[in-house]
Amino acid sequence: MAEFLTDIETIRARARENIEQGPITDAYGADRERVIEVLNEILATELVCVLRYKRHYYTATGLNAGPVAAEFLEHANEEQDHVDRVALRITQLNGDPNFDPAGLATRAHSEYDSSESLVDMVKEDLVAERIAIASYSEIVRWLGDKDPTTRRMIEEILAVEEEHADDLLGLIENMT
Repeated sequence: MAEFLTDIETIRARARENIEQGPITDAYGADRERVIEVLNEILATELVCVLRYKRHYYTATGLNAGPVAAEFLEHANEEQDHVDRVALRITQLNGDPNFDPAGLATRAHSEYDSSESLVDMVKEDLVAERIAIASYSEIVRWLGDKDPTTRRMIEEILAVEEEHADDLLGLIENMT
């Protein structure tokens, strides 16, 4: 285990260096540019999820459509929260959140879906959640202890994605 730096004068001096970098200090251990790239992929993934859930919310029809559409809307709102959190973290890392719709689908890990049947909508949303779970789990492992703030945020988002997957599986089980 590395020695803990207890020399407060050294800590104070380091804090004054490169002050224009805000929260990015010598203690930041990750490749900041690569982390920003990955966060922009997550941003795109979450934006595509918002759009997919919104489309499913507005186009859901059938006998069970009401409660399922309500679930779609709840998930869309939670995915929007993820968008906001990821965009904020990108700016905290002195990066530029990429909201450009051009290339959104290619930057995203998940895919947009325009299914017509309610069951297909739920299945495609579950697939998208499973993609996010696998992808975000890998990102958490990749970050390790190099950027604990970003890792913790992704872990929190991951927990919500797992909850979404569980919700969607329950809907499928009740529909079939």
